[in-house]
Amino acid sequence: MKNILYLLIVTLIMLSCQTSNHVLTSKKNYSFLTDSLHIDQQLEKYKLPGFSLVVFENYQIVYSDQVGVKSMGSKEKLDENTAFSTASITKPITALLCHILEEKGLINLNDPIDKYLKRWHLPKSKFTENNSPTWKQFFNHTSGTNQGGFADYYEGDVIPTIQQSLLGQIPRYNKEIEFLFTPGTDFEYSGGGYVIIQMALEDTFNRPIGDLAKEYIFSPLGLKNTTMTQPNEKGFLMNAARVHDKDGKVIKTGLPITPQIGASGVWSTPADLAKLSIEIQNALRNKNNKLISYQVAEKVTKVTALKNAVGGWGYGWQKSVAYNNYDWFMCSGSNTGVGGSIFATMTDGNGFVFLANGEKQNRIPVLNETRIKILKLMGWNKNIPDEEIQEIPLHLKKQLIGTYNDILYGQGMETKIVEKNNRLYVESPFLEYFKGKNENELLYLKNGYFKIVDYPNLLQFEFSNGEVSSVTLTRDSLKTKIQLIKNK
Repeated sequence: MKNILYLLIVTLIMLSCQTSNHVLTSKKNYSFLTDSLHIDQQLEKYKLPGFSLVVFENYQIVYSDQVGVKSMGSKEKLDENTAFSTASITKPITALLCHILEEKGLINLNDPIDKYLKRWHLPKSKFTENNSPTWKQFFNHTSGTNQGGFADYYEGDVIPTIQQSLLGQIPRYNKEIEFLFTPGTDFEYSGGGYVIIQMALEDTFNRPIGDLAKEYIFSPLGLKNTTMTQPNEKGFLMNAARVHDKDGKVIKTGLPITPQIGASGVWSTPADLAKLSIEIQNALRNKNNKLISYQVAEKVTKVTALKNAVGGWGYGWQKSVAYNNYDWFMCSGSNTGVGGSIFATMTDGNGFVFLANGEKQNRIPVLNETRIKILKLMGWNKNIPDEEIQEIPLHLKKQLIGTYNDILYGQGMETKIVEKNNRLYVESPFLEYFKGKNENELLYLKNGYFKIVDYPNLLQFEFSNGEVSSVTLTRDSLKTKIQLIKNK
């Protein structure tokens, strides 16, 4: 991932067996999901081996469905305890672990991370001479490091050490990880940054990162089907889904091995990931949380990167959408032959997790359609109070209508403002991808800002000679300005 536009596209792509259909902790009947999602038909249509889904509402798991098989070779059906390689869903878990350790007084995340490294040290760079990156800058991809993602390994392959990974002695990279900008000044998605976090943890505690995660997160929360142990190690999960290629064939052993554990080494189930999400949600309201404190939950889910950060990023969590006008924390993972996502609301305890064991072209259409239908069917809607909205003056409407290089993310994705029935709507490939429609109303608020339905950042336009010249995006205390080009 050499540039942010490519990151955005990959992020979008990543966002991307009948057992008991319901995990009912509520009296409400959720069979309407089974009747409407038609997962079995989607698997057949797209030749996807298996799909596992959990939905939660009001801080409870209310629905679970597993369709298809663990491996096309054995035809053994998935069940709710079948774990998948979660790829980058690992990253917010690693960030959470670090925050829990900090709360216990064991590390300081405001410190430069290099002081915790022993086996290897950050490379010298003009960008870090007077600005050594902290732990936190690695969590939200503002440290400046490159190395977006990594190749997969399988039993029988030569598995590199994390030192070799950082030195670039691995497939995809032929030189040591490097800095691309001054830490804290920009955004670059960096799996390599999370390898540095892994090394800092292991060097500091003299223990594998998986042991730390088990002690401080997995065991206390009862996540019995979640591990950072890899398939070539003792104690790996017995019930695991194999990865498949585009033709539905198992890739090698079907069990990828990830030496870059802090970046993408977690294996888990939708049910366990839902339990983790609900724990964070409970912590955010400071009620019924067992392990994670309100302070930690607030820190890891807060938007801390906005400039070029795909609409917003926290410490491990992506914060770039506002489905049905909720604030969401989310994360997606994509490795060869497997992938899925977590979506969870910051309030009210709603969300869903899904994982699938097929290649992108097989799983992405199923993940997309399922996400869009769940968002529609569950009726999770937060309305914007009418008293906050005012009429857009006619002269302002005329100035805003047009096609721009981008007004949402600073990623160079063409975006339109159009008029329909005397209202303004924003059309963007990003918005279309997430909601399955390409018209999100542009609202004019009484404080002078604009808001787009289902988009989390407030907008403030600037004009020059009667034309829009720039837009400032605002999220909490963060602001970033995007210069606009209006197509004639």
